[in-house]
Amino acid sequence: MSNLPNCPKCSSEYTYEDGLLFVCPECAHEWNPSDGTDHSDEPKVVKDSNGNALNDGDTVSVIKDLKVKGTSSVIKIGTKVKGIRLVEGDHDIECKIDGFGAMKLKSEFVKKI
Repeated sequence: MSNLPNCPKCSSEYTYEDGLLFVCPECAHEWNPSDGTDHSDEPKVVKDSNGNALNDGDTVSVIKDLKVKGTSSVIKIGTKVKGIRLVEGDHDIECKIDGFGAMKLKSEFVKKI
């Protein structure tokens, strides 16, 4: 059996190699021992349709008509959305749209203003 290091986060001895990274199955911590980087704690960068980085509180504009699931309503192209919040998941923007209420949007369908 190979001599792998213990997890630096929870000290588990059950670590394993996954490509260039070491992974802990108990706490899901990933790290690269050669460069000292920790990949599990890196913040996810959310980008709009043009590749601009988005931040909490930004104002964005919808770039295509979006059907609202469960209704016959449509969010029209050019609709401005103020004060977005970035979240984890497939729909990575939470916001409130006038006339629709709370929504989740995908960042690929908005552009930063």
